[in-house]
Amino acid sequence: MFAEVTTALLDETAYVEKLRQSSHNAGAIVTFTGLVRDYNADGAIEGISLEQYPGMTASAMQQLLQQASARFALLSAGIVHRVGYIGNYEPVVWVGCSASHRKAAFDGAEFVMDMLKKSVPLWKKEHADGKTAWVAAKASDEEAAMKWLRNEGLSDNL
Repeated sequence: MFAEVTTALLDETAYVEKLRQSSHNAGAIVTFTGLVRDYNADGAIEGISLEQYPGMTASAMQQLLQQASARFALLSAGIVHRVGYIGNYEPVVWVGCSASHRKAAFDGAEFVMDMLKKSVPLWKKEHADGKTAWVAAKASDEEAAMKWLRNEGLSDNL
């Protein structure tokens, strides 16, 4: 498993190959790449900036991968997340999961992405019209994480 935080452009092909190398006997590899959209609820944006808590962010990503691996019997998994300024349409996050069967790989990738927004310390600013604004967590992201936590009976402890 691997978790990385980077300011560099994401190399999705390299991450898939890294995942393949650590996925012996895999029957499925599922990947997700998140891109920066050029809009928000209020209109057009020019890009985003992401800030991290050095050390803590990668550690939280690694813990999330371990949870996903245990829950879905993943053979391997990875998260690579960019920080710093990221322009519109650029990849901002890559998630990959491998498993013996496709359902586990799909569910693992969805779990990692849903929980990443709740459990990994990253802060986002949007750039528009020469200004920046911090972005609050969305209710839809909270709901996505809660569906997994309810299934575990953990939502009462949050």
